[in-house]
Amino acid sequence: MTVAPEFVLTPAETALLPTPEDVAGYREHGWYLSGRLFTDQELDTLQAATDDYYEGRRDRALAVRPPRLAAWEPAHGPVQRHNDYVHYESDAIAAILRKPLVGAVAAVLAGAEEIRIFQSTLIFKPPVPEEPSNQVPWHFDKHYWHTSTSEEMLTAFIPFHDCGVENGTITMVDGSNRWAELPSEEDATRHFAQRDRAELESILAANARHNGAEVRKVPVVIPRGHVSFHHCRTYHGSGANLADFPRRAISLHLQDGANAYRHATRPDGSPASYNHDVLVRRTADGRPDYADPEICPVVWRGAR
Repeated sequence: MTVAPEFVLTPAETALLPTPEDVAGYREHGWYLSGRLFTDQELDTLQAATDDYYEGRRDRALAVRPPRLAAWEPAHGPVQRHNDYVHYESDAIAAILRKPLVGAVAAVLAGAEEIRIFQSTLIFKPPVPEEPSNQVPWHFDKHYWHTSTSEEMLTAFIPFHDCGVENGTITMVDGSNRWAELPSEEDATRHFAQRDRAELESILAANARHNGAEVRKVPVVIPRGHVSFHHCRTYHGSGANLADFPRRAISLHLQDGANAYRHATRPDGSPASYNHDVLVRRTADGRPDYADPEICPVVWRGAR
């Protein structure tokens, strides 16, 4: 593999890249648990930077507030916190998230030469088992990315600590990335937080039946410093935090270099959109540019 100078890996980092067998497993199951990609020091730095973020520190603000922005603030109370675009608003957070090794792992899994950030969401799941927002219902990310051309987008789930069943780790529906989606007139573009959990559970079951598959839910136990990657069509969710400390993580959504905006519509015929569409620069033909380096920076570029 030859890479641009800013994306060179050390021999120890190169040894952490997925093997061909790992890639085959990712294709079959829809998710992959990496080796240790982050050091304790990097994660301590990341947690401190997110503490500053929660206290209001920003290096820059979004030029426009997107219509469906996740932006927890203290007035919202002890719910599960979601904050989008933290890689743009905080330089300290971005410095950790843009680690080339993370992009390189994603590139191998996606079979891509380039990986860009698509979105980043800071998540804080409080240790309040009865809090309804702590239950993340079944969904897959491509539902919300109808305006993206790529079918190889993926997400890196980066916890700041050991993450297991007790504190509500991410849980995958094994092999669901390979399912054909059941035709439906329901508006899948609505965020899962705005939808009934029972409805989404029934949609998952219906899609499994449509594919002659069983719903096999696999909680991913993630040691500190390791990262869980999942395909954009893999159903996933998470349960309550039963531990006595918050579950803290970042979902780093990644796009391959070929991804671009496309026009898409909802079932009612209205145009679909993503938050980026009001933020990113425009292409020569007037489309939102999902390669805008300010919002969607490159985190890996190489030639395999």
